Amino acid sequence: MREILGRRRRLRRRARPAQLDAVLVCATAWQWPVLPGVGLEAVDGRGGRDGLGRGCACPDPECAVPGAHPFDPGLLAATTDERMVRWWWTNRPTAPILLATGGRAPCALSLPAVAAARALAELDRMGARVGPVVATPTRWSLLVAPYTLERLGELLYAQDRVPSSLRFHGEGGYLVLPPSATGTGQARWERGPARGPEQGAGARGTARGAEAAEPWLPEVGTVLDALVEASNGAPDGGSRLAY
Repeated sequence: MREILGRRRRLRRRARPAQLDAVLVCATAWQWPVLPGVGLEAVDGRGGRDGLGRGCACPDPECAVPGAHPFDPGLLAATTDERMVRWWWTNRPTAPILLATGGRAPCALSLPAVAAARALAELDRMGARVGPVVATPTRWSLLVAPYTLERLGELLYAQDRVPSSLRFHGEGGYLVLPPSATGTGQARWERGPARGPEQGAGARGTARGAEAAEPWLPEVGTVLDALVEASNGAPDGGSRLAY
């Protein structure tokens, strides 16, 4: 009996949640500063926003982004330190993975899911290359190289019109990374991280299977120009990036 129990303990020690594997790749291999999201908890007596009796673990009963935001620790605690990351996800193995955007970390442009799917199809048709794309049931986020608010302002000023459905995740912001589960559903890689142009825009993958080298990221101006161009000329005369 002791031998069987000992074997079971060894098996448990070898099994690691997908969350920990993914966050270690982000923090240690790619040097992306991360921190745990507040996550979800059971809601007594009523259904949560995800329809499964779960709501945000923060004190706000009407939280607009259930489970998908920093709480304790706060955003400034984001780190690439392996020991800290292991401690966080050992104690909270299902906590969402939040990327602190900006600075030396990736930034992102996000769109409503339906509009983003249309935009990616159009970008593929145009031959424009995009980097990693994080998809949730409600919004998709296109990761880009770090940019400053000043640089973003210059780029937006140069455009005649920018789709109102676009959101920008730069310095002081954050983004949920796969395989996190939040109140809006599961995050996944629609376009997986890839190292270089030779892997192609359509490469798919997961953080666990990605190369150790930091993923290739396009410049924000290139992606913004392509998205604005892709938004024009819809068959009905409207924007392809509308909801």
